[in-house]
Amino acid sequence: MILNIETSTKNCSVALYKSCELISEKSLLTDKYSHSEKLSCFIEDLIKDSSFEFKDIDAISVSKGPGSYTGLRIGVSTAKGLCYALSIPLISVSTLKAMSFSMSQRKTGFDLYCPMIDARRMEVFSAFFDKDNNLVRKVQADIIEKNSYNQFLENRVLFFGDGSLKCVDMINSKNAFFEKDVFPKASDMALISLDKYNKKDFEDVAYFEPFYLKDFIVGRKNA
Repeated sequence: MILNIETSTKNCSVALYKSCELISEKSLLTDKYSHSEKLSCFIEDLIKDSSFEFKDIDAISVSKGPGSYTGLRIGVSTAKGLCYALSIPLISVSTLKAMSFSMSQRKTGFDLYCPMIDARRMEVFSAFFDKDNNLVRKVQADIIEKNSYNQFLENRVLFFGDGSLKCVDMINSKNAFFEKDVFPKASDMALISLDKYNKKDFEDVAYFEPFYLKDFIVGRKNA
């Protein structure tokens, strides 16, 4: 039994899984970034709506980023608190890897998958994965220009995530495809977190930190 938590973007999402079976999930997509208000309530509702109790949870899985500094802090802090209270392990899942895995299951026929998270202005957090969810290019912050990603566009590439909207008018290639209205969600993480649990690939609860990718800048809202 794994509780998955996703708060890296404006989508606050939780999902409870028993092995590969979805027990219950809740999410809220809002520009108000109300994760601090909603996350704990969502988790309590999730347990209340199921036939299980907190003591039945075997691990907590949290999306580690990149993404919103504030959102990641809230998600990781909540996950750590639950792990301490329940004496269970902590699992971390790459936000972009989870997005890519989910998309490759739903949209086939592409050589590469490029999940993108908005990083303000013309910048995005992105990575490239093949159809088997192997990392082709590491996660990094990219400034979108007309020649961005030319080296990958000999292949059919699906760009998706809220950051991909910046690319629609900038990238002109017959091999560039776009999927709108895609945000990371907790259910994307389920199979990856289960695999990590089976391999005992756990984080140190005391020292684990989110993958911010960029330093937090004081005064920049939801950096």
